[in-house]
Amino acid sequence: MNEPHPRFWAIFFEVYEALPRQGPGNRTGMERALGYCRSMPPSPAILDLGCGVGGQTLDLAMLTTGPILALDQHAPSIARLKAAIAERGLDHQVSAIVADMVRPGLPPASFDLIWSEGALYNIGIANALGTCHGLLRPGGYLAFTDAVWRKENPPPEVRASFESDYPGMGWAEDIVAAIKDSGLEHLGRFTLPDEAWWSDFYTPMQERIRALRGHYDQDDEALAILDQIAQEPEMHRRYSDYYAYEFFIARRPLR
Repeated sequence: MNEPHPRFWAIFFEVYEALPRQGPGNRTGMERALGYCRSMPPSPAILDLGCGVGGQTLDLAMLTTGPILALDQHAPSIARLKAAIAERGLDHQVSAIVADMVRPGLPPASFDLIWSEGALYNIGIANALGTCHGLLRPGGYLAFTDAVWRKENPPPEVRASFESDYPGMGWAEDIVAAIKDSGLEHLGRFTLPDEAWWSDFYTPMQERIRALRGHYDQDDEALAILDQIAQEPEMHRRYSDYYAYEFFIARRPLR
């Protein structure tokens, strides 16, 4: 595997931290996933695990009434989310902390709902499901998204892209099996529609890349890195039938 350019991650975060969302998703999909969580208390305790800059965290605050704890190990993302929480006057409902997803340091069985969009794969799905099982109260829900394959034999550039970022990516059925193996009940799943990729993710990404190209117009290294990042939405435009983001909803049994 080729090592990224030394400046890659700095410019990557310049792009991604300015986006409304840092992965596929939208409020419509969130509402659909919450529809599976039919037995939550009126004000559920919610954990957003691997929240990034918290676009979905802010939507959760609009869609639910309970306290929300947003957690991510990337401090600049949490700083951005804290600023957004203060700006929107949500301090009474939402808090954000820097912590490790593997060892979050939270009390066991303390949440009615754990939410995670495009983040659990970072610590391995099986490991993440075990962590979530321990943090959920009996009867508590887990709603998360993850990338999955849709067709065999993807083009080499698609295969190479996911092998670089998510070498263990599997099929939706694999994740359902992992959910059951973790001791959680699988309640349902659905595929995010294409607009969930473009409305708050790829379209703002392309606009951000254009703005940074103007900023770095005399910096060939930075422009080359921006070109590299820009390949992702173009790959999706051509090959999205080979892969998808799937929403999975599970529940910790009452006993």
